[in-house]
Amino acid sequence: MPGKLLEQLREMTVVVADTGDIQAIETFRPRDATTNPSLITAAAQMPRYQGIVDATLKQARADAGADASADRVVSLAFDRLAVSFGLKILEIIPGRVSTEVDARLSYDTAATIAKGRELIAQYETRGVSRERILIKIAATWEGIRAAEVLEREGIHCNLTLLFGLHQAIACAEAGVTLISPFVGRILDWYRKDTGRDAYPANEDPGVLSVTRIFNYYKKFGYRTEVMGASFRNAGEIIELAGCDLLTIAPPLLAELQATEGILPRRLDAGRASTEKLDRITVDEPRFVRMHADDRMASEKLAEGIAGFTRALETLEHLLAARLKELES
Repeated sequence: MPGKLLEQLREMTVVVADTGDIQAIETFRPRDATTNPSLITAAAQMPRYQGIVDATLKQARADAGADASADRVVSLAFDRLAVSFGLKILEIIPGRVSTEVDARLSYDTAATIAKGRELIAQYETRGVSRERILIKIAATWEGIRAAEVLEREGIHCNLTLLFGLHQAIACAEAGVTLISPFVGRILDWYRKDTGRDAYPANEDPGVLSVTRIFNYYKKFGYRTEVMGASFRNAGEIIELAGCDLLTIAPPLLAELQATEGILPRRLDAGRASTEKLDRITVDEPRFVRMHADDRMASEKLAEGIAGFTRALETLEHLLAARLKELES
């Protein structure tokens, strides 16, 4: 029977909201929500969320002390703002929120572990169980090793900026809870590299990458969940119907909600289990070699970390300016 595509998608895939906009989350009522530095920075600039920013800055000032430098206050507030948004989101959704580790720590295993523990402690201090939090970490080799340690401590992780099968396999072998392969950013790279303006959805390089990862996981019985992310159009989402989870920005959620049709299942765990695939063991030398050989993955990972770093630096400047206003 034809119906709203979004409602049909919910029947076979967990729909996640890819936004820091609490109002959008209230509108679409997803099970889970994901944020990243760019989304939090964007949300922090929206007038309707000024109260969250101001409350975070005031609490940081109180904790730092009246004599603490502005830099110290901003540093505390910066670390806490993503958690502040996460807490508001968790008041709305029934499931989990993903909160990202500072992208500038992406190649530092020890610092990533420490930051993951710190984020969980902030949530638990506010009465939120760690079962409702996914610590979001870039899928570098160092980030994957940090996630392996955190998972053993019962801290669940979402490995992001994931573009290649080698990253996905290393995450699964590390026992990571969830991965977020980036569909749209893969498409962006291929369009730029080939000069080709468009791809049919069933030939979209990002769709094919996620399909390959999903089939590999199900073939070999990995428990790590696959959550397609970073979509450029609804066609990509339709081609991945049946994926474990899909995190979707509000404009595409609205488009799917407004569109009537029949949505067939594209990805199927049972069917994937019959695929003829060779198992690959990814240790560090092989990871490094495969990453270097995959020009798209290596370029997009580096670009993604740089982009999230810029967003974080913008957020620090915004917080410093707002603190000055509040204390003037």
